[in-house]
Amino acid sequence: MKNYSEVYEQELINNVIPFWMKHSKDELGGGYFNCLDRFGNVFDTDKFMWLQAREVWTFATLYHEQEARSEWLEMARHGADFLAKHGRDAEGNWYFSLDQYGKPLVQPYNIFSDCFASMAFAALYKADPQEKYAKIAKDTFYNILKRQNNPKGKYNKAYPGTRELKNFALPMILSNLALEMEHLLDKKTVDDLLKSVIHEVMDIFYQQDSGLILENVNLDGSFSDSFDGRLVNPGHTIEAMWFMMDLGLRLNDQKLIIKATEIALRTLDYGWDKEFGGIFYFMDIKKHPVQQLEWDQKLWWVHLEALVCMAKAYAFTGKNECREWFDKLHDYAWNHFRDAEHGEWFAYLNRRGEVLLPLKGGKWKCCFHVPRALFQVAKTLQQVAEPAS
Repeated sequence: MKNYSEVYEQELINNVIPFWMKHSKDELGGGYFNCLDRFGNVFDTDKFMWLQAREVWTFATLYHEQEARSEWLEMARHGADFLAKHGRDAEGNWYFSLDQYGKPLVQPYNIFSDCFASMAFAALYKADPQEKYAKIAKDTFYNILKRQNNPKGKYNKAYPGTRELKNFALPMILSNLALEMEHLLDKKTVDDLLKSVIHEVMDIFYQQDSGLILENVNLDGSFSDSFDGRLVNPGHTIEAMWFMMDLGLRLNDQKLIIKATEIALRTLDYGWDKEFGGIFYFMDIKKHPVQQLEWDQKLWWVHLEALVCMAKAYAFTGKNECREWFDKLHDYAWNHFRDAEHGEWFAYLNRRGEVLLPLKGGKWKCCFHVPRALFQVAKTLQQVAEPAS
């Protein structure tokens, strides 16, 4: 597995990060260009706040944890300056998107802009401990906690009092954000949040009968027999399970690590396309047709998060099944998503594994899942000892 560690680190440093360093920085308008084609050409200048923040996080984290390269810190500061100047409304909520020069385009309806902004400035504070970064991170974080029970607020399209559901994505994100923010928060806040999110993820959304995690449940945690209530997103589950493993490590809770590993393995088996390979994007827990037309696409982040999950599961448990899944995922991901010719990785494949959209950055893809996964796998497997032959 140490050989894998070296391969992933080299891919991060020599192939992926140079692509973003070369093509994404907007010297004129500030921040980063999000929409890049296969070759790195800008095909749209709109800027999406959660993607801007993710790129800040990436470069700040690499500077702090990988290597203190001045150009990485400068890149992180460049994006943070744009975010701090333009990213929030008067109430401190983060817009969804801006134009190239920072004028708002889409209202702050999506709390994930706030989550990743908080994460970005917390990471930048580690790399460059200026109080202004800590303040933005903490102000945003406490605003998230205030909004967590009604994250969309006035932008919620659902009719009140009928089918009110809660979504898996926010507790999943908070389980990671709590650790990302820990150096800026008091111990009680962190401990209370960790207890809450672990309960939500592992007890409320986890279904004991199927061994799977649902994307939406009723407010009381019960099953909703509807499109949204039957929805399973294998990638979300698998990503959340490595968050749970990190929390298990932080809390010295091996039972949590083992349970997360079991759920991840079950989800991989459930979500794997037995005919064409790769992991399905969306599934219906009752095997009904899903409403998402992209249900059978193979997405970059799903497979990269699965690689991180299996690397951690193998490192923390030593289970050979995790090693076998890592090998299988590695072969699929590197043979289908990686662009050896022009750098970075493709995002969207059809069910057969053929490139569907040749973009490298867009409304949903940025400098985040690929570099984070490469970094996490390299770091996780660096110290894994191979069993004696």
